[in-house]
Amino acid sequence: MIKILILLLFLIFSGCNTGSGNLAGFGDPVVGDPPQTVEDNFIPDPGEYNVEVWVEGLRVPWSLVFLSAEKALVTERAGNIRIIEDGNLRGEPYKVIDEVEHIGEGGLMGITKHPGFPEHPYLYVMYTYRDGGTLYNKVERYRDIGSTMEFDRVIVDEIPGHRVHDGGRIKFGPDGLLYITTGDIWQAEIAQDENSLGGKILRVTPDGDIPPDNPFDGSPVYSLGHRNPQGLAWHPETGSLFSSEHGPSGEFGLRDKDIINVIEKGGNYGWPLVLGDANVDPYIDPIIMWERATPPGGMTFWNNRLYVATLRSEALVRIDVEPAGDIYEVTNIDRLFASDWFSGTYGRLRDAVVGPDDALYVLTSNHDGRGRPREGDDRILRINAN
Repeated sequence: MIKILILLLFLIFSGCNTGSGNLAGFGDPVVGDPPQTVEDNFIPDPGEYNVEVWVEGLRVPWSLVFLSAEKALVTERAGNIRIIEDGNLRGEPYKVIDEVEHIGEGGLMGITKHPGFPEHPYLYVMYTYRDGGTLYNKVERYRDIGSTMEFDRVIVDEIPGHRVHDGGRIKFGPDGLLYITTGDIWQAEIAQDENSLGGKILRVTPDGDIPPDNPFDGSPVYSLGHRNPQGLAWHPETGSLFSSEHGPSGEFGLRDKDIINVIEKGGNYGWPLVLGDANVDPYIDPIIMWERATPPGGMTFWNNRLYVATLRSEALVRIDVEPAGDIYEVTNIDRLFASDWFSGTYGRLRDAVVGPDDALYVLTSNHDGRGRPREGDDRILRINAN
């Protein structure tokens, strides 16, 4: 009750409407405790796994998609799409997108394929570009023609862009629709603005149309109140959508508080009004919030466990979640290949993808300007259970 009264006082004295996005001068967020009841376990050398270097010599790889058992594509943030065939990285890019503006965290980010590929030979990419003096992000569709890909159409354009907080993950869900994460571009108020595409998870059809059952009429917005969502994954049994998200890095004097959310259609996840287990309606609390930096990248379910690539904490985080009615209970959190909160065997990790061989593929990100490159970086690791 106290938290609710505090929030109401903030709204009254700031004169803001949570649906308007005009939060200038808004007070500090209501900050709750971490919702999880388990402690993180450090497992620097998990003997149950065999790890091998699948590909090396990449430059800030961001996203990986398998087109077949023999062929995969990986994006590099500067604008190259590299092709991997039978585990060998080709020297020449599969495609160079010249319009990409690689600045800070911006650049070429997510890549995915049409759910009907190869019968529908379409590939989707998200990237940052500059129009005059303004940065934007957009999602485009290309046609795969074997040796390269050709532009087909724009799917979503004029997503707010910046040198930080661009989101960038794109994936098709079990419903055959395309989900797109977008960041708040260091303007926290836009996450609460239903008319802005920033600080959201978007959902569109494979052609870029707005699904008729989207929660806001005529809008691609699927959920709002996000700071910088970086990962999407669907629970293999329940079909629930999970999202990973970066917490604050100085806003309102707050740091860390990286989170895992379970996404509901039309849900508001609170940024920048609430954080953690705040229990303030109508905002939806995360299922995990770390008090120490665990900035997540991409993630996936593998053998019914959630695996999250993390950056500064340099861990592959393994999470056990159990459905408990309408909620999920976090029963275990392991920080694999990490000996403490900031030291991992392989450095910064950007994405985690299950391959057609049922191995887990993990991308390093040590050349992104914030890491310490190791020999062979950046790499894609292939992980199998022993």
